[in-house]
Amino acid sequence: MAIVHPIDRAWISTGGTGAQNYDEFASDDEITRIIESNPRSALAIEMPHRAPESLGTSFTEALPAAAQRLAAAKQAGAYVASGPAVALYRITGPDVTSYGMFCMVDTDQISTSADEPGLVIRNEDVFESKVRERVALAQTTGHLLSPVLLLQSTRGDDLQQALQSEVAAAGAPAATDTDHQGRVHEIWPLAAGTAAAARLCELAGGGELVVADGNHRSLAAQTGGLARFLAVVTTPASVSIQPYNRLITELPRDPADAGLPTEPVPGTPDLPPGRGTAFLYRNGGFARIPLPRDPAAPPVDNLDHSLVERLLVRDALGLDPGDKRIVYVGGDYPASWLCGEVDAGRADVAVLIAPVSTGDFIEVNLARQKMPRKSTWFTPKARAGLVLAEWS
Repeated sequence: MAIVHPIDRAWISTGGTGAQNYDEFASDDEITRIIESNPRSALAIEMPHRAPESLGTSFTEALPAAAQRLAAAKQAGAYVASGPAVALYRITGPDVTSYGMFCMVDTDQISTSADEPGLVIRNEDVFESKVRERVALAQTTGHLLSPVLLLQSTRGDDLQQALQSEVAAAGAPAATDTDHQGRVHEIWPLAAGTAAAARLCELAGGGELVVADGNHRSLAAQTGGLARFLAVVTTPASVSIQPYNRLITELPRDPADAGLPTEPVPGTPDLPPGRGTAFLYRNGGFARIPLPRDPAAPPVDNLDHSLVERLLVRDALGLDPGDKRIVYVGGDYPASWLCGEVDAGRADVAVLIAPVSTGDFIEVNLARQKMPRKSTWFTPKARAGLVLAEWS
């Protein structure tokens, strides 16, 4: 059964529209600055209330402006229409060469538990308000701008080889975009109906696909009643997992008062050296929190992010993980940035956690267990605004 398909009505960037996904930022002000410096950025459509001319409006109030900006971008030639196609995708940087393909994936294949059939595994907690925003944006614009990043867990090696071969033979890219990390993103549309496109779709859908990034976007497709969602299918060989840390802007109580054991850490460490420990930074110094594992517990319960959520966030601080006082900060922001936020008084404490391993991530997913929210920061990330899917 085919679950991966070409994009029926694709729009291909002509350059300058690429953007980080809307949920990759620790600060909304940063989104506004990016839009101000590059009005062609897809962020102006995906986060319309953060565009300079829309500040002060709510997301819902700014939705008509999002549709107008997209229409104007297409009229100005920022995107060109393509026939049904998949799009080859390569990301190149000093630290990585990553391959993937833009395509559409059947929404009814999403599985969130062991008793729910489907080849697309999504298992991370989400923020319902973000899901509602993505549904509203898709319904207002009639387009999907940000892809869900999927890992092909079964035929990853075969897909990696096929993508490398097709890119090598593809010639000059249709569009090139450089991200904030200096990585170069390139895309090549590949017409549906060709043997190469059919083979790539077969490989991409040839086993379980794990949601590596885009849990909100995939749930929005389900909630909004979309038959298919926009995805970039990639392979384990093309990605790695970086730290996903936390800032707590206001401590409701001192962790020590709740009996949480801590031990001072000398110097200025970056991240915990391995699993089983988290670092807290506050008042100019670091402390170590032990994260003891339970050998009888499921693998997901022994992940450091799960233990931080239970021992620190819930038990010691009495906070729900969805509390607005918790800011989830992805791997693009180093530990020094989080500590600087504390030193500047914009947060009370930084929580530094060792990254989840790719093996642990796949193990938890294949067991259909739910990852703690915001625990895996995959890199390199697929850019929004390079390939759009029109669905209305």
